[in-house]
Amino acid sequence: MAVITLLSSVFVIAFEQLVQWQYGPPGIVGLLLLTIGVKVKSPTCSSVGAVILALLVTAPAF
Repeated sequence: MAVITLLSSVFVIAFEQLVQWQYGPPGIVGLLLLTIGVKVKSPTCSSVGAVILALLVTAPAF
């Protein structure tokens, strides 16, 4: 049980660092809104976070 918790924590931290490195502060805001929306079961909050992340991923690189 402790191993699964440790591995999931490492995965979450690594994913957050990847998002921050790749997309910067807007990526963290989108990820934060998505996470909060899922935890409090708010479809509006999670949808806004998902849209922010989708826009960041599909935006053309300059």
